[in-house]
Amino acid sequence: MIITLRANSSQQQVDHLTEWVERQGLKVHLSKGETTTILGLVGDTTRIDQRTLEGLEIVEKVIRITDPFKSANRKFHPDDTVVAAGGARIGGGHFGLIAGPCSVESPGQIFEVARRVKAAGATMLRGGAFKPRTSPYDFQGLHKDGLHLLAQARQETGLPVVSEIMNSNDLPLFEEHVDVIQVGARNMQNFDLLRELGRQSKKPILIKRGLANTIKELLMSAEYVMAGGNHNVILCERGIRTFESYTRNTLDISAIPVIKELSHLPVVIDPSHACGTARYVKALSLGAAAAGADGLMIEVHGNPAGALCDGPQALTPEQFDDVAQQIRRIREVVAS
Repeated sequence: MIITLRANSSQQQVDHLTEWVERQGLKVHLSKGETTTILGLVGDTTRIDQRTLEGLEIVEKVIRITDPFKSANRKFHPDDTVVAAGGARIGGGHFGLIAGPCSVESPGQIFEVARRVKAAGATMLRGGAFKPRTSPYDFQGLHKDGLHLLAQARQETGLPVVSEIMNSNDLPLFEEHVDVIQVGARNMQNFDLLRELGRQSKKPILIKRGLANTIKELLMSAEYVMAGGNHNVILCERGIRTFESYTRNTLDISAIPVIKELSHLPVVIDPSHACGTARYVKALSLGAAAAGADGLMIEVHGNPAGALCDGPQALTPEQFDDVAQQIRRIREVVAS
């Protein structure tokens, strides 16, 4: 349920109404825009009489929301959410360029990539320390040591760090060393993990869409985190599995305008995992930027042929620099 308040409502009136709603066992999400104040009610709103609310002096209108996602709904929060991580911003006109290797392999590797992507214009550094791999025999990451190396790279370059969590038991490590906690595609519907991230962390949570999940299911995963109290959520489209075999996955560009219509949360695109082949990353990146994405997450490795994880889809630092320059031009054209 959404309560839109009249423009002349006093803060005392807003506080009294909020307190009354909370006494009914509901949570209230307050959203203040330039001209409108909205109270979003989360919980079993059937216990509240809509006509009673509509009769209040400060209430302009009351709308019941039928969508199962509430806090992530744009009706609750008409203005775009801006998520801050360190000195970086994503959403509301702020474009995030997240770059780095699939996995942290060594000090020399991550430090060199961090310096190169920073020079090219990256706003955040990505790197996997805990790697969910299809085969148990593949490289699984450096775990705690990898997070320490990412933290050192952040200290050297100033880039906020994005890394994937797989188990809530590791959350204290991520709270200490990571600026944006990533939930990977395989864990998008790990609801126990999402609940813990909502309850225990205030850091931004980047949720990747599962390879066979709908947009609605992605928004419901965001809702799990937000229902726990953490509203710093970024959504990531990384391609879905289709019958097409020429690319690793099929990038759903249409997810950008659809999610932006349904939700106020920022949307970033991961073209690397979408196509699985480095030569397609530039085209997908430019297409996503033109379609209105709030950011990109691109894999970059100093020596893709020797990478321990996902080398075929990683750009070299030189290729990333070229893509970053083209993205800036595309965004200038779109803005004009």
